[in-house]
Amino acid sequence: MAQEIEKKFLVKRDFKSFAIKKTRITQGYLSSVPERTVRVRIKGSKGFITVKGIGNKSGASRFEWEKEIPVSEVKLLLELCESGIIDKTRYIVPAVEGLKFEVDEFYGENEGLTLAEIELPSEDHPFEKPGWLGTEVTGDPKYYNSMLIENPYKRWK
Repeated sequence: MAQEIEKKFLVKRDFKSFAIKKTRITQGYLSSVPERTVRVRIKGSKGFITVKGIGNKSGASRFEWEKEIPVSEVKLLLELCESGIIDKTRYIVPAVEGLKFEVDEFYGENEGLTLAEIELPSEDHPFEKPGWLGTEVTGDPKYYNSMLIENPYKRWK
């Protein structure tokens, strides 16, 4: 069991030339209740189930537990999920000190939204912000994937 500490940002410029890997992700939520979100995900050729707890006051830190499960089981569980599926490509962009940005480019009802996250060893850990990184949205619930199924980006405008 682990504590996840990450900061989330909008992306304001092209970042793809810095990416070293990309993976298609499809995910759904068995529970999107903030106190305990439960998601299933197909990430490339692998399946996962993840449980996350509610974030702390800043929204940067929360409990996370993840286990790999067969893709066939994820497909079955997706049938039980709340309405709305997240479809995105995740790009990995290296940062300093072995850190990395995970940049998600969304499709479907969330097309036009691109978010970057960086996982940190502590909330106050310094890191260099590249020029393509935009406004920080850490702790803003409307940018949580579990909220994007309820209120997709295309409805914001």
